[in-house]
Amino acid sequence: MSDKTPSSSVSERPPAATTDPAPNPTQNPIKPVDSAPPKQSARHYEVDIDDVAPQRAHNANDLIHAVGALILAVVVIVFATYLHGITTGVEHDAKTAGQAFTWLMDLPVSVLQQFLSFVVIISVLIHLLINREWFQSAVSVVALFCGYAVILGFSFLLAHIGVPALINAVQSSEGAGPAMLPDFYAGIGAFLTVAGPKRSRSSVKWGWNTLFIAAAVFVIVSWHSVAGTIVSFAVGRIIGLVLRFAMGTRTQGLWGSGIVQAVGNIGLSLTELHRREEETETGALKSRLDDDLIENSRIYDAKDEQGERYIISVLDSLPHAAGYLNQLWQGFRFTGVAIRRDRSASDAVHHHFSMLLGLQSCGLTTPSPYGVMDSEESSVLVLNVADTPSPTGLSNLTKEAMTDYMGYLARANRRGYTHRRITPDTLAQIHGEHVIVGWQNGDYASGSTNIAMDKVQLLVLLATLSTPQLAIEAALKVWDRQTLISLAPFIQKVAIPSATRNLPGWNKALLGEMRDGLNALDPHDETDSPEPVTLARFNVKSFVSITLLIIAVAVIFTQLRPNEVIAAVRHANIVWALICLLLSMLAWVGSAVTLGSFMDHGKRHWFDLFCSQAASGFTAVSMPAGVGPAFVNLQFLRKNGYKNTAATAIMSVTWAVQGLTTIVLLLVMGLFTGRNMFSGMVPTNTLVVVIGAIVLLLCLCMAITPIRRMIVDKYLPLLRSYAHQLVEVLAQPQKLAIGIFGALILNIATGLGFWAALMAFGNSSNALETIFVFLLANTLGSAAPTPGGLGAVEAALTFAFTSIGVPPAVALSATLLYRVGFYWLRIPIGAMAMKRLDHHNLL
Repeated sequence: MSDKTPSSSVSERPPAATTDPAPNPTQNPIKPVDSAPPKQSARHYEVDIDDVAPQRAHNANDLIHAVGALILAVVVIVFATYLHGITTGVEHDAKTAGQAFTWLMDLPVSVLQQFLSFVVIISVLIHLLINREWFQSAVSVVALFCGYAVILGFSFLLAHIGVPALINAVQSSEGAGPAMLPDFYAGIGAFLTVAGPKRSRSSVKWGWNTLFIAAAVFVIVSWHSVAGTIVSFAVGRIIGLVLRFAMGTRTQGLWGSGIVQAVGNIGLSLTELHRREEETETGALKSRLDDDLIENSRIYDAKDEQGERYIISVLDSLPHAAGYLNQLWQGFRFTGVAIRRDRSASDAVHHHFSMLLGLQSCGLTTPSPYGVMDSEESSVLVLNVADTPSPTGLSNLTKEAMTDYMGYLARANRRGYTHRRITPDTLAQIHGEHVIVGWQNGDYASGSTNIAMDKVQLLVLLATLSTPQLAIEAALKVWDRQTLISLAPFIQKVAIPSATRNLPGWNKALLGEMRDGLNALDPHDETDSPEPVTLARFNVKSFVSITLLIIAVAVIFTQLRPNEVIAAVRHANIVWALICLLLSMLAWVGSAVTLGSFMDHGKRHWFDLFCSQAASGFTAVSMPAGVGPAFVNLQFLRKNGYKNTAATAIMSVTWAVQGLTTIVLLLVMGLFTGRNMFSGMVPTNTLVVVIGAIVLLLCLCMAITPIRRMIVDKYLPLLRSYAHQLVEVLAQPQKLAIGIFGALILNIATGLGFWAALMAFGNSSNALETIFVFLLANTLGSAAPTPGGLGAVEAALTFAFTSIGVPPAVALSATLLYRVGFYWLRIPIGAMAMKRLDHHNLL
């Protein structure tokens, strides 16, 4: 209902003494406020107030609380079904402690419930009707009926499901037939929730207190069960909160004369206060430049006794709740990026006020704040009307205007101020000067990540309004070349606000063009692009990590045979079993030596290298053998500063050296041992068939013109760069020798690990012969496309050593012990190593 008050007589009173910030001697001076009260007028003055009655606002907290009540109900049902002893114990303790209420057993429960329901409902409705809350009274009654109906339907559902433990846990003693859940709490709880909030209505507060006391008493005297009472409460809260959100909650903040009295405390004696017409956009209040883009605010035009004009912005707590939830979501969505969290409207407005003052102290032009004032539900920001921003023409943005905006942001970033939400609306003008406005969500003392994101948001916005090339040319006039190059990893869709992505000039290829343009500024590596910085929690990397974890858990629970493994370990010689485990760690050392030998000396940190190889032990659970270490090595090299081509070259050389060393060892040991029993296991023409298939595929690709052009134009330069890097790595004999030494350690330690496993079960064998047989069988088993060669390796090792005379039981036990040391125990160690590397941004 529109409750306009054209004029109202307000007695002038001296404002409270306040301490205002010192005036800023810049082009935007803040109007000073005298510490002494202004001269008292000998007359009362008329204040012309044009305002509308408080409107209802949808409180996002209602939905959050409804979800919480739903989770509570589910948890209670699960506990009542599967942990019946806990709920029974709680009820028993409550009954023991409530012996004083046994006299209530003689009263009929239905009469007492009806009496309490009557008292609570009548007292609350009288309070609502006296305050002329007709709509809220009607919806409260609807909530009461919905609570009774839904809890009855839920009782029928539980009876239909027919789980005896659950029915026994939630059923009330007076419940007849399927109506097992008490409807008292659901109906009255939904009614009180809609009639609330209790902080502003004493009748609602006493109604809740009565309901809680009644619930405790009814549980004590065994009329209601603990689980049934909690579930009924939760159902009532869910119904009430959903209805309250749908109808909205009336804001209780400052309106009309309340605003006039509030700003009087900061030295303003108003004679006029006129509410702006609200502009809506997709159901929400549209932010406007007049109050520096405060979201969901109310804006007033005001004039004081001296004829000075002001803009008064009022932010209420209920509309701000949605903004706070959005801040929480952004904080959860981003990782490594600081996000503000203003719990109340007062926090948001006070921070905004300090941001504007701080930017002015940096010599930047901003909307000029006069002061702030708070009440319980609203926070007021007063601004001088002379410095109100105006929109700028975005359709014909010149390069000079772009450099102005970039220079403005650079000056703010230089002092640690970051905006954090640069959108088309934030590009404005004040007195003809290009400025960036809307600093409510910004912050000071910002880190390098937030500063980089600010620059990326502005750069991409300007590129969307013009062209990427024009935006980069303008940026080169303000930011140095190295700064622009360093922004390339931050150019990601998640960093760009949706308002920018909704512009007509936006397209999917824009970010790729921006990255290519910035990478082209780097003269050192024209064919490679730096790895994107991790900004979002939900990205490809997190998806892959979760997927690998799920696969690892599935593999562990489906493939691990605990009884067999425990039996094998129990009968093993403990000394040789420990030696097997130590050799497993030594194999990681050898792998780390090979990888580290091809890295630069300054980037070679041996413990980090060891952890990277240990992390491959975890990836082996969810990837085929060899794929996990290659993936980890590539990521580790990238995080140590190597470009993609250099990292791929080092990783490939590491893999090649380890593979070739295994082949040479097999050939040399085969000459000394004379073993040739596996020669028939590999088809004679396998190598020829593989090479022929590769050549045929390459010829077909080169015969098709579009594919040939793509290969020549896009992939051949990358291959040429990769080959150049590979030749450079291989052309260093000292590094190559160290790499081969590490590969020998890896292969020999792995072979000796199986020899130690055999010794653990009393099987003495030739170590050289065991290493040869193991390497051949393990290589063949690892070729299977299962995680870590699981299943195939066990079968190959058992078959191989049984074939050379090892008893089958010993061969199987030794294989299981070997897999414990070289596979299963590596999983938790590798997981801890991976967590450490990820914590230090090395993976």
